[in-house]
Amino acid sequence: MKRIIILLLLLPVFFTLRAQEIAPAPVQIPANQVSLLDFGGVPDGVTANTEAFSKAISALSKKGGGQLVVPEGIYLTGPVKLKSCIDLHVERGAVILFSPDKRDHLEKGKVRPAISASKCHDVSISGEGIIDGNGVWWRAVKRSKVSETEWKEFLKKGGTVTDDGSLWYAYGLKHYPDIADNFMEQERMRTHLVRFTDCERVRVTGVTLQNAPKFHLVPQHCTDVLIDGVTVRCPWNAQNGDGIDIMQSQRVVVRGCTVDVGDDGICLKGGEGAKSLADGPCKDILIEHNVVYHAHGGFVIGSEFSGGMENILVRHNTFSGTDTGLRFKSAPERGGKTKHIVIHDIYMTDIQDEAIVFQTDYVDRPAGFKTNRPATAQQFLPDFTDIHMSRIVCRGCATAVKAKGPLSFIHGITLTDATFFYNERDCDIDDARMLQLERVQFVTY
Repeated sequence: MKRIIILLLLLPVFFTLRAQEIAPAPVQIPANQVSLLDFGGVPDGVTANTEAFSKAISALSKKGGGQLVVPEGIYLTGPVKLKSCIDLHVERGAVILFSPDKRDHLEKGKVRPAISASKCHDVSISGEGIIDGNGVWWRAVKRSKVSETEWKEFLKKGGTVTDDGSLWYAYGLKHYPDIADNFMEQERMRTHLVRFTDCERVRVTGVTLQNAPKFHLVPQHCTDVLIDGVTVRCPWNAQNGDGIDIMQSQRVVVRGCTVDVGDDGICLKGGEGAKSLADGPCKDILIEHNVVYHAHGGFVIGSEFSGGMENILVRHNTFSGTDTGLRFKSAPERGGKTKHIVIHDIYMTDIQDEAIVFQTDYVDRPAGFKTNRPATAQQFLPDFTDIHMSRIVCRGCATAVKAKGPLSFIHGITLTDATFFYNERDCDIDDARMLQLERVQFVTY
């Protein structure tokens, strides 16, 4: 018994030491440097720069890589494809603005991410400039989430309003043509602002990413990823406007970022169903010293994580004004197992709903879609376990801790040395055995 107690006491120390080992291998960028202006770049906010980006990247790639500098100005463009050993450096005062004409983003009938790299190595985005996805021309808008004045502004653009008046779609716009046969099909075509797929050694530092058509920054199946000092922002009511989504990647550090978005803030996803088991888990992840303002969740696991979550450390983060703080969400057919998750020194203020929430019946239903139903097959079940939270402080939330679902879905969770000032309820937990609480203080009016 004494050995068990000692091991529990040493657990936070063990994972703190382990976190120091989560150091992604640095990117290697050759010393070559070119300016976008040298390849016909025009920073007037009107001229298309898609070809200039393509020529500059190709020229650098032929030299073995280097840095592509984007000087101050506004560069309208279609999708930008990065290659190995290239750093896209966006200088202070520079804005890369993606075209509102959806046709500019099509390739073989599919919409490409605004900036992407696939099967590359040593790829980087840096600088103090802005990368803007012009997402207002893509996203659906819920009538309930905007003021009367804002709603009228959307109607001025044209678009399509559902029969019940609850949703506006960027379909049938006055100035830009559609790329699908109906608004529901076009809604499914929204894509990400920045996506790296199957890449090794990825770095994103300093830049501001804003107004994505969908998610903002997505490393998917990547290894050795550093995201440092990045600002991610979009309107609070932007549909599916996730900030940073780490998808089945390994050795990832997210540090010193500021996130203020319309959906989940910093989120880990592990794929859905049988294919994700072969792809492997999100593993060896360090998330520290970040601030999340508006988001559906400050730090989130799920909803899909069939590939699993392993060796995750979340520490010294602040959530101010998020809907929920620490959010764990999944459902049958989407779930997997968590292993070695340590979360400590988290500070929250003005949380709208729950400071900590476990949900195991989550249904992914995009705006206007009614076909998605709760899963019925009992496979790929959520297994939230081996999660250890400590030194959590929350001033202001509706409910401090909520856990809903079977005991087999939520178990082996510890919460120690925490204080919650709640407005409505301290705990809403289906089974007291789900969470072990020690030195936890609940305070209200």
